[in-house]
Amino acid sequence: MSQLSPTGGLGFLRNRNLSFYLSARFLGTLAVQMQSVAVGWQVYQITGSLFDLGLIGLAQFAPFLVLILWAGHVADRHDRRKIIVFCMLTQLLVSALLLAFTFSGSKVVWPVFAVLVLFGSARAFMMPASQAVLRNLVPDKDFGQAVALSSSTFHVAVIAGPVLGGLLYVLGPVFVYSVSAALLLVSVILMASAKSAPQARSTAPVSWHTLLEGLRFVWSRPIVLGAISLDLFAVLFGGATALLPAYAHDVLHAGPTALGWLRTAPGAGAALCSIALAFFPLRRHVGAWMFGGVAVFGLAVLTLGFTDRFPVALAALFVLGAGDMVSVYVRHLLVQYETPDEIRGRVSAVNSVFIGASNELGEFESGITAGWLGLTRAILLGGAATLAVTGLWAVLFPVLSKMDRFPHHEKKGELAR
Repeated sequence: MSQLSPTGGLGFLRNRNLSFYLSARFLGTLAVQMQSVAVGWQVYQITGSLFDLGLIGLAQFAPFLVLILWAGHVADRHDRRKIIVFCMLTQLLVSALLLAFTFSGSKVVWPVFAVLVLFGSARAFMMPASQAVLRNLVPDKDFGQAVALSSSTFHVAVIAGPVLGGLLYVLGPVFVYSVSAALLLVSVILMASAKSAPQARSTAPVSWHTLLEGLRFVWSRPIVLGAISLDLFAVLFGGATALLPAYAHDVLHAGPTALGWLRTAPGAGAALCSIALAFFPLRRHVGAWMFGGVAVFGLAVLTLGFTDRFPVALAALFVLGAGDMVSVYVRHLLVQYETPDEIRGRVSAVNSVFIGASNELGEFESGITAGWLGLTRAILLGGAATLAVTGLWAVLFPVLSKMDRFPHHEKKGELAR
């Protein structure tokens, strides 16, 4: 991680292309978060099914899993910026289709799942490209700050998006989807206006060998493997956020506005944590900090399962986001610094599989478990499983749990930026 640049402070923001990228990502994330609240509440209002809330996650993850390795290879062979623009255009189409579904007045939700499959496909290609492109937008000396700022702006959008989505849903899902589409249109224009530096592109022919290069790279690095698999299994079992529409309705007896605040709390905790990490970078005991963050995540999920009070639930979700941010930030820096640029897309694709599995597949797992055991029991089981995974991974990956400094520091004699 890096400290603020002693020569330019935040002067690197004068980089026009970085500013366009950050603005486009912020507006696109804001739109997707607003839309996510509307989809969850709309589906639950139509069916009242916890299982259907889980299917929302599965519909997004299934195409992601199928396409992600190919998407990583595409990100290494083609202009990553153009890939992002195309994916944002596809997300704009998704908003338009959800708008059309709402106008139709249909009470059958399978068209929503079909549209989310399209969204998951776009996300599969967007994640490796967007994770890798930041390295092509800023010089190495500014990369640490750019990561911190990118994380901060992302989580500000994650904070504001659900709140706006919940508030606007009072006017109906049509209004939410319309605003989301407008924001995505602006994000497309901004991203198309940015220009990235030339990237080191892979010239190897497409084959299973090249498609699996990222997976082989991750498997050969125990620190990277341990970091991303820890996040996978911890959040997989602790994916209680998928159940928030039912939690707000059935446990807190609240409406979509309260759901918006609940959905925004993890992002608020993550954003404040990322700002703190930018100004006070982790210098020592990096592994312990990472495992501690995941443990805090698990404890927050348990707290959520034990309470039926809105302020306590809000605080638990805030702490959940802060704990998760520590793990996410450490993992992101490990992956990006340890990976050569010519395979960064494929390695980012593997990382994206783990992230996607922990989020969307975790949502599906939570929906299935809630359908079997009940809402509260499913949340409590998820928190307990997260804590168990944290302890097990500390034993299985001692090189990660005992890691003192970032490997980049050890190699170059400076703190990882």
